[in-house]
Amino acid sequence: MASIDLNADLGETVDGAPTADDEAMFAVVSSASVACGGHAGDAASMTDAVRRAAARGVAVGAHPSFLDRAGFGRVALAVPPTLLREQVREQLVALAEAGADLRYVKPHGALYHAVSAQLEAANAVAAAVADVSHDLGRPLPVLGMPGAIVDAAAAQGLPFVVEAFLDRGYLPSGSLVPRTEPGALLHDADRVAARAVTLVRDGVVEAVDGSAIRVQPASLCLHGDTVGSVAMARAVRAALDAAGIAVRAPW
Repeated sequence: MASIDLNADLGETVDGAPTADDEAMFAVVSSASVACGGHAGDAASMTDAVRRAAARGVAVGAHPSFLDRAGFGRVALAVPPTLLREQVREQLVALAEAGADLRYVKPHGALYHAVSAQLEAANAVAAAVADVSHDLGRPLPVLGMPGAIVDAAAAQGLPFVVEAFLDRGYLPSGSLVPRTEPGALLHDADRVAARAVTLVRDGVVEAVDGSAIRVQPASLCLHGDTVGSVAMARAVRAALDAAGIAVRAPW
């Protein structure tokens, strides 16, 4: 039976207020990328996310970002590599100290794009993940889109796992449509569910111009704070179930 991981960015509280319906999303996903203080989240939200994950059998991944709570981690910051390494490491440690059995790491927002395009950022993040991996006694996989981070992870002996986005628009180049441009976000649950099945069965995703992009993801992402995220997540699970595709974490 074919299988796929379904991940969502969760635990993204801001000033104590959740940005997503975490309870509903944890019931649907197989992996949760939990905010660990850089762009959102705090000790209480991390502990709560770990508890929910354990109750639902959901794998926990760290979701570190630039230290940018004002911009929700979506602003690219010029951070020296040594400092970035330390900032990311501290976020991973914070989530582990909240009781998380860390299974993977997925950078958030602007950092996600930086590690794809910039070798220095990729090396810094991979080094931080390697630091924590050493403490854990096992390599933590890095989850993301192909780019500079692939080689940076390999250089540190870390597995790299490819993901695809269900609720984000794709450019013909294979990169994501910037959030400031039309077509960046998808909200139609049926369309998103159909995309999930097509990605698993055919390894393709349709770009905004109608062209087909080849992708071979091991994980599919839905953003917890996207409008209609719960309805989309439930539609995706129903569509995958109907297609005979098991949803389970690969970690």
